[in-house]
Amino acid sequence: QKMLRSIRSVLVLTAAVAAAACASTSFNSTWRNPAAEPGNFQGQKVAALVMSTDQSVRFGAEDALARELTARGAVGIPAYSLIPKELNQDKEKAKEFLEKANVVGVVVMRVVGKDQQVTQTAGGMYWGGPAYATFWGGGYYGYGWGGVYSPGYITTDTIVSVEILVYSLKQDKLVWAAQSQTTNPSKVGPFIKELVAKAADQMKKEGLITQ
Repeated sequence: QKMLRSIRSVLVLTAAVAAAACASTSFNSTWRNPAAEPGNFQGQKVAALVMSTDQSVRFGAEDALARELTARGAVGIPAYSLIPKELNQDKEKAKEFLEKANVVGVVVMRVVGKDQQVTQTAGGMYWGGPAYATFWGGGYYGYGWGGVYSPGYITTDTIVSVEILVYSLKQDKLVWAAQSQTTNPSKVGPFIKELVAKAADQMKKEGLITQ
């Protein structure tokens, strides 16, 4: 029993580490505004705005998003370089700064949820099966030595939901919106890198950026 408990602990730990290492991002919903005029931001200035009170996270995420926008044909500019942080929540001042910089669009990212999802996997106990019926022959002795112990275990996944919005400042309209889900983001840097790259790819599919 002690040995089995030790094996169970190792397998549970291995499963947990594997789950934490395998962050993945997907989009569970997207929307294109049919009332917005068609067009894209090719060669035009687009502000990358990440709404976060953690300045270090915000700056890094805006830099990454701006790079992705630039790599795909727009001129991405991190919003922190245009709007002083003490004026972030002053709508009129923010508008003034963006208009002065000739920014025509804004891509906004904001974390809207962080949830825990618990999954239980049941271990298999098949005492009524033929391998348990006898000890010798085709019975348990050979099965026991050749079988792999597979205990049940419980894993907890962290799911982070992010809202991504694209605004045309010329029209002052929401052009495109999406919500992403990332499972088990272990570090902020790789999480942001994966998220902004996939968001930019989605924007490309919608024709908002072209490269």
